[in-house]
Amino acid sequence: MQSKLLRGTFILTLGTILSKVIGLIYVIPFYQIVGKHGTQLYSYGYVPYTIFISIATAGVPLAVSKFIAKYNALEEYAVGRKLFKSGLMVMSLTGFAAFLIMYLAAPLLAEMSNPGKGQLDDVVTVMRAVSFALILVPFMSLIRGYFQGHQSMGPSAASQVVEQIVRILFTLVGAYVVLKFLSGSMVTAVSVATFAAFVGAIGGLAVLFWYWYKRKPYLDELLEKDKGTVNISLKEIYKEIFIYAAPFVFVGIANPLFQLIDQFTLTKALVEMGTSKKLADTAFGILNFESHKIVIIPVSLATAFSLTLVPSITKAYVENDRKNLTNQLNQTFQVLLFLTLPAAIGLSLLAEPVYTAFYEHDTLGTQVLGAYAPVAILFSLYSVTAAIMQGINEQRYTILSLLVGLLVKLSLNIPLVKMFETRGAVLATAIGYSASIIINLIVIKYFSRYQYRFVWRRSLLIIIFAGCMWAGTEFMFKFLTLFLSPASKMQSVLIILISAFAGAAIYFYLGLKSGLATRLFGNRIERVLTKFKLPRRRQSVEN
Repeated sequence: MQSKLLRGTFILTLGTILSKVIGLIYVIPFYQIVGKHGTQLYSYGYVPYTIFISIATAGVPLAVSKFIAKYNALEEYAVGRKLFKSGLMVMSLTGFAAFLIMYLAAPLLAEMSNPGKGQLDDVVTVMRAVSFALILVPFMSLIRGYFQGHQSMGPSAASQVVEQIVRILFTLVGAYVVLKFLSGSMVTAVSVATFAAFVGAIGGLAVLFWYWYKRKPYLDELLEKDKGTVNISLKEIYKEIFIYAAPFVFVGIANPLFQLIDQFTLTKALVEMGTSKKLADTAFGILNFESHKIVIIPVSLATAFSLTLVPSITKAYVENDRKNLTNQLNQTFQVLLFLTLPAAIGLSLLAEPVYTAFYEHDTLGTQVLGAYAPVAILFSLYSVTAAIMQGINEQRYTILSLLVGLLVKLSLNIPLVKMFETRGAVLATAIGYSASIIINLIVIKYFSRYQYRFVWRRSLLIIIFAGCMWAGTEFMFKFLTLFLSPASKMQSVLIILISAFAGAAIYFYLGLKSGLATRLFGNRIERVLTKFKLPRRRQSVEN
């Protein structure tokens, strides 16, 4: 049973990471098709959609899976089926309601976004095009949760990947055909690109329906084994689901809400400073779409790895095993910092060739990405600390920490933008996230009686290693720019590959030499060392 659970978790994690990677890489060809103006329009529509979809679905698959797994363990299979039948209707209604709200509110949201002169109708069109996906995605999330509750992770993983592939293909092909073959307008091309979310959802649903058709006989057999001793009303079912799902809603909407503040205030503040509206819109696109898409790459990978340790934290907390709980928290924070810190530093250092490789050579883009990259560490810390609070059953404080962070961001955004231009918005985001993280860390310390002394000491060691990596990468970068230009796409790729390899080699060599990497990743590192016949180092760093 344990091996089946681990295998299922691995499949779902792999599917999630694969879908995220696909969703990040597509920005390169998409930018080449629609350019800066297209990505600006895309951002105007997609940020509000992300908030709506997070509210409608964040936590639903996990909440439903936990509920169904709980009653399946009691052999009360009919309770899960009751939730499934009712939930499909409820999620259909809430999805359609969310679609109507966003569709009808699009003019208001567009006006609050301060688009350029004559662009208001364009932004409304883009917002309404993406809103159609809200009809299907909540419905789909419930089906995923139902399968996960039966320890069947394959359907969710496969549907996520197919949904992403279909969405991206439709985005790229649709935008290209509209602009190159139909001689359509940019707003039409971007509307087609955002409507792709609806088409991708159809692809994901098709996969889930196929799995349902194949698995239904087995699921019906389980109903025949139902004990029938539990009589729970729909009201009680949905109360339990809400308790499970609510914390994930707030974690899921945190980043989009920070972006929404920028959407409503950044261009307005820049224009008040005397910046042209065109340049202000360009800055918005660079911050909210182009740089954000790159910065979120290390966040996705590091957070996914760290969160695999959270179930162990929950188990230790429930069993009141303080020693194991401390060890698990130490491990989680160290893994997060070990993976995220060098990635964020390297991304900031190589901002110029990275931005050129993804989009084009641009001074403002380089400046914003260089400033934004270190914030990846805060994004990761917020997600993981919020998940830990869920593990120790103190998820109620995620609402408080998020509200404080948003209030700080909202209060500082315009003043800091007027002081530091676009990088001021990045600084406001960093300060807002820091406030939220500090609250989360205090809550974790208070309720779990966890001491951070060990992590602070180990963090200092990781910072030293990252500093050595930074020096090596900086030297290699400066050396390569003597005969390679970061203004060229192909040469930028070469600069990134060589510089990143040099930095990574220094960082992981220090990690292996000190024994830190072995302490953090255990058997995984052992297998790599054995495969490549490298010397093993285990005991150099205290546990």
